[in-house]
Amino acid sequence: MRKEITANGLVHHKELNLDGMKIFYREAGPRDAPVILLPHGYPCSSYEFRNYMPPLADSWRLIAPDFPGCGYSDTPGEFDYTFDGYTDFMERLTGKLGFSKFTLYLHDFGSQIGLRLAIRRPDLIASLIIQNGDIYKDVLGPKYTTLKAIWEKTPENGFAEIRQGISKEEFQREFLNDVRPELAATIPPDLWTLHWSLMTDRRKDISAHIIAGLKDNLDWFPRYQNYLRDHRPPTLIIWGPQDGYMPEASARAYLRDLPDAELHLLDGGHWLLETNLDEAVSLTRNFLIRHG
Repeated sequence: MRKEITANGLVHHKELNLDGMKIFYREAGPRDAPVILLPHGYPCSSYEFRNYMPPLADSWRLIAPDFPGCGYSDTPGEFDYTFDGYTDFMERLTGKLGFSKFTLYLHDFGSQIGLRLAIRRPDLIASLIIQNGDIYKDVLGPKYTTLKAIWEKTPENGFAEIRQGISKEEFQREFLNDVRPELAATIPPDLWTLHWSLMTDRRKDISAHIIAGLKDNLDWFPRYQNYLRDHRPPTLIIWGPQDGYMPEASARAYLRDLPDAELHLLDGGHWLLETNLDEAVSLTRNFLIRHG
């Protein structure tokens, strides 16, 4: 049974000014509690953590920002919309909020950004929660076939094809992914309806550049693996294997570099917090209690 939400478990919706940018973020939990940082994936925003935050807010402070160009944050013209640019943003944001240590949740393209931050600032990382974020090239799922074909084209043609494919229908397919029909029926259409309503032509360009940049990001995979192998942060892996991009093998690959990680394969897909929330919360709570 889901824990009743008390006053302390309410999610607060806030904005801050970061180097002239308006950044929207969600916050829950006591200000003096250990921090869980929740960078989001594509094509989502901090909205993906809206239900995950309240039941953990009795003992932890949870922060979920919208990246620049996403959700309710600004889309500044001068921002560097790359994985490195978003890593810079996360480092500045955590500095602005005064965080010296936190548990980092890695999901979707937030995994790439989060791990770049961890490589740059290993001192900040208390532990990791990994949920459907791929960093092993040899176990990419079949849905990568289309992307790989696009990556073989010229940068201009590849970008044009990706840009043309950004649509509300494609958002729906991304959120439903490969989950069984009965699970798909539990995923709210608010996800694609909301996030499509926030798209502009400029944001479509940004998204297309980020997706195109996934090709170069593959070269970072060994660096991510080296970080895990060298630092061995306490790690919880919760994974939805019904994921055409990141199947079960993508989860198990982490054990190559994190043999002591705690791995749980749940009956869900890429957006696990929509279909397996109570399990994810319970596993998170138990893991964080054990690891202080």
